[in-house]
Amino acid sequence: MFKRPVNISRIKKNQKSELQDIVLIESPIDIYVNSEALVTIICLPHDLKELSVGFLFSIGIINSINDIKDINIDMLESAIHITLIDDIDFNIKSLEINPVSRVVDTTCGISSPWRNIIKKTFEEDNVKEALKERNSVRIKTKIIFEALKNMQLNTPLYRETGGCHSAAIFDFTGKLLSVKEDIGRHNAIDKVIGDILIRKLTFENVFLTTSGRLTGDTVLKAVRAKIPIVVSFSAAIESGIRLAFGYGITLIGFARGGRMNIYTHPDRILL
Repeated sequence: MFKRPVNISRIKKNQKSELQDIVLIESPIDIYVNSEALVTIICLPHDLKELSVGFLFSIGIINSINDIKDINIDMLESAIHITLIDDIDFNIKSLEINPVSRVVDTTCGISSPWRNIIKKTFEEDNVKEALKERNSVRIKTKIIFEALKNMQLNTPLYRETGGCHSAAIFDFTGKLLSVKEDIGRHNAIDKVIGDILIRKLTFENVFLTTSGRLTGDTVLKAVRAKIPIVVSFSAAIESGIRLAFGYGITLIGFARGGRMNIYTHPDRILL
């Protein structure tokens, strides 16, 4: 269960009324990899397969869905058990994650140790060169604005509760490939990335949209997937701008009402 009714008192136009409202329920979900406790993610307990696959990809443990032998979701224990194929050299001790860092909450996202792990995969995967190859990408603002509207139309939990973030992946024609919701903005991004991986689609010629702030955490996930354009309704944060500039990501914030702020690499955006 990830939502429930609550009794509230509402004041509107100087009148008070009693009614029911719907609120979301956040839950801690433990992810185990090869029987080792990896991380506890505070999240909306929905689309958990996509969340776990996206998270493992984001931190560099897997590169594709083919690296996973089995996924078992145990809702009674609030746990996800993942078994990797034998070819994956997984050693949890090498991650150097302390007990506090093992918890990924819905507010500040991933901690510094996780960020360091993600950045390490960039060197191994040569992501800067891959993103440079996408410098010739061009997309019109009309497609971006229509994509954001499409994301809004496909986020029923937000419309019902106003209590969650959304993320979506579109191709360059504006076709919606995946859209997901979660209380944490970073979880929503992991869910759409995981969905693309599970369905064995490609991250080539796509862009990412999100309702959340454009922080360093957001940009790191886009860099890992080699997604060259990231767009949000919300503001960009200095950490996100710095990473986007360094890795060749076009970062767009405040994309609403026919306007947008392009913080980095604006050549990809056409009027």
